[in-house]
Amino acid sequence: MKIRVESEKIIKAVNKLEGIEIVLENLNDAKEAVHIILARTGLFEKNKQGKFKDVKVSSFQKYDTTAVNYKMIFLLEFVFKADASQDEKVAAIKELQAFFNKL
Repeated sequence: MKIRVESEKIIKAVNKLEGIEIVLENLNDAKEAVHIILARTGLFEKNKQGKFKDVKVSSFQKYDTTAVNYKMIFLLEFVFKADASQDEKVAAIKELQAFFNKL
């Protein structure tokens, strides 16, 4: 399962959790930021028993009006163990998405 998160939400999340203004210039920056968010919110540890293994991060650019005006969008793909139930998967994803929606 994947969710879509705009770069601004990731930047705000790290600022809220760590008090630092980060710059997301590339995919590696986003991966580091997402791992900080997972660690500080406790989501990874909390759902470890729920078979949550990792989050893969990929990116694309969304062009609203012109090629010059775009937003960086990151896809967070949740990786679970094979025996994870649908409810466990949904609970972990909903918790992270709720965190981003509060920002």
